Amino acid sequence: MFLNKTAKEILEKLESNGYIAYIVGGYVRDFLLGKITNDIDICTDATTKEVMELFRGNANEYGSFNLKANEFNIDITTFREEQNYENRRPTSILYTKDLKTDLLRRDFTINTICMDKNEHFIDMLNGKKDLEEQKIRMVGNVHTKLREDPLRILRAIRFATTLNFTLEESLQKAIIANKNFLKTLSTYRIKEEVSKILLSSNYKKGLRLLKEFSLCEILGITYTNVVYTSDVCGMWAQMKINDNLPFTKSEKENIVKIREILDLKVIHPEVLYKYGLYLSLIAGEILEIEAESIYEMYKNLPIYERKDLDISFLEICETLNLSPSKKVSKVENLLIHEVLHEHVLNQKEELKKYLLNNNSRW
Repeated sequence: MFLNKTAKEILEKLESNGYIAYIVGGYVRDFLLGKITNDIDICTDATTKEVMELFRGNANEYGSFNLKANEFNIDITTFREEQNYENRRPTSILYTKDLKTDLLRRDFTINTICMDKNEHFIDMLNGKKDLEEQKIRMVGNVHTKLREDPLRILRAIRFATTLNFTLEESLQKAIIANKNFLKTLSTYRIKEEVSKILLSSNYKKGLRLLKEFSLCEILGITYTNVVYTSDVCGMWAQMKINDNLPFTKSEKENIVKIREILDLKVIHPEVLYKYGLYLSLIAGEILEIEAESIYEMYKNLPIYERKDLDISFLEICETLNLSPSKKVSKVENLLIHEVLHEHVLNQKEELKKYLLNNNSRW
């Protein structure tokens, strides 16, 4: 692997203008693990104002500068010391020229390894050792760090899950001791972090850790057995969850629909007609129904939506000599059922004949 060209050019430009600059955090961690990430964090002794004079991008209120380069998202942040946290945010920020001071404010040692433009590593807090030993270790006083920002509890579990690392013993104890601080987190942050855990192929470890540390009750999550599916709504659908979690309207609808299919415990033509191929495939993953059989069933559906039925609502009324009513809507639904189960061909004359021959049912 080689350092991303754009990131290297940014480091070189900062250095040529007299500043110190390193890549730090997740990109370096993943680089050492042989993985590629599109998020790149750069720390520097240049102020945001000085960075803005060199690059085109956007500064935010927290003293960071963001720019996009092709598929890469790059944040440039000035060395700093953060003090007096409130609602997960420091109330005061002291800018500094000292790299170690900046590293000490970070969460885990594996996220403090720096890399310069020549791919040389600066490891002041033994992050490489913890990376090699596959340990998640907190920087500084573990209790203080978790109370400053309780989201670090879920981040620790997320990293232990996605990297398949072990939580260092003092961190485990601190998570248990400070778990109630999770109640101060926004439901948005809870949903975001738990979703990342659920989308990991190693999700079972994450769920086990949440249960072992008695965090599920605080987070409003209950589960027994969760089968992996590549869609996060499929994962959430298998758990009893807090109604306050901020799912979008579409996510809520999908979770409800997937649960309805799971309750049926089967995929048949009416399921595919009502819920569509995508949600049926997700439910099929959970129900351990082969995707190929679902695809084949979907391909052979006689109709996919109401407009495909070869008889209109008014034509049903005319055929049965009925006025538009709920009764006709019921007949229409029964007709769709019969077509889907191939009890009648989806041809207008055949449909009319079927309606008349079964007039006593209506």
